[in-house]
Amino acid sequence: QVQLVESGGGLVQAGGSLRLSCVAFGGAFRSLAMGWFRQATGKEREFVAAIGWSGGSTYYADSVKGRFTISRDNAKNTVYLRMNSLKPEDTAVYYCAADVWGGGSNRMQEYDYWGQGTQVTVSS
Repeated sequence: QVQLVESGGGLVQAGGSLRLSCVAFGGAFRSLAMGWFRQATGKEREFVAAIGWSGGSTYYADSVKGRFTISRDNAKNTVYLRMNSLKPEDTAVYYCAADVWGGGSNRMQEYDYWGQGTQVTVSS
């Protein structure tokens, strides 16, 4: 069983930056591909970014490519999402997810564990 705990959300002005963190407890972090998804009010949850278990492969949604960076520190059992040039349309609850022995996927169905989410609000 893996527990994921996100942090780092908050309120930021458009053009600003935030870094989200997600710590994994209770599993072999090196065996986990990690992903970030987000869900805005009234919308479906959508893929944001993913990273393979080694950190060598990363994937991004077109809407965040060039602005967001996913990374991981296996020594700290932590995955990060650095978000730059934030826009009001980035406002959502951001969820961390883990895929056991995955390579990194944009499909929610591939993920085995989910965090509770952290709110990101971008004001215009």
